[in-house]
Amino acid sequence: MGQAEEGEGPAAGMGGMVQDLAFAIPGIDEAMSFAEVLKQVKSLSYETIIFDTAPTGHTLRFLQFPSVLEKALAKVSQLSAQFGPMLNGLLGANGQLPNGANLNEMMEKLESLRETIGEVNTQFKDENLTTFVCVCIPEFLSLYETERMIQELAGYHIDTHCIVVNQLLFPKAGSECEQCNARRKMQKKYLEQIEELYDEFNVVKMPLLVEEVRGKERLEKFSEMLIHPYVPPAGGL
Repeated sequence: MGQAEEGEGPAAGMGGMVQDLAFAIPGIDEAMSFAEVLKQVKSLSYETIIFDTAPTGHTLRFLQFPSVLEKALAKVSQLSAQFGPMLNGLLGANGQLPNGANLNEMMEKLESLRETIGEVNTQFKDENLTTFVCVCIPEFLSLYETERMIQELAGYHIDTHCIVVNQLLFPKAGSECEQCNARRKMQKKYLEQIEELYDEFNVVKMPLLVEEVRGKERLEKFSEMLIHPYVPPAGGL
């Protein structure tokens, strides 16, 4: 029989399996990024950290991955504990895999990541540390997505008690703009539904602005309306 090629054999197969399993875990890339952000946050003094999340579907996957990843990493650790002694016997004292990676170091990093993700998961579910602010517009689809989001957040045990309703129209009384008045009538219908559905929430009503909210001064002006309720001009509906 010919000599086995370099990198073949039980050690290569088992080590490759553990490595492939570890890095094929769903959400591993996002988790590594999130873990790095968490390390930076821990090393500095911030009173509040804000994550501006993606639309509903992506956000729900983002919120779900700490729990999913924690379970997956626990499974990898379990497999490592079961096959570790055998692998170490095959690899030798230094735990060097045929591809140059070190099995012991890899598993230590995964265990450290699992602990970090576990901490993230705990912080997500602590209402004293984390809350989720829903942002929507007064239209059917946005209201539907907001309700879906709030139901999912409740399932994940993540606190949410504030909704920002954006792009509200406040046309002046007697305005002859038919389109403005029609959209305002539609908005009032969905705004009333929001207030009825979430009567225990803090509902913040934000006006539709004529300018983009960009730059320090406009951001500061916009943020003031998030804290102090917007008062429509005299004569507005």
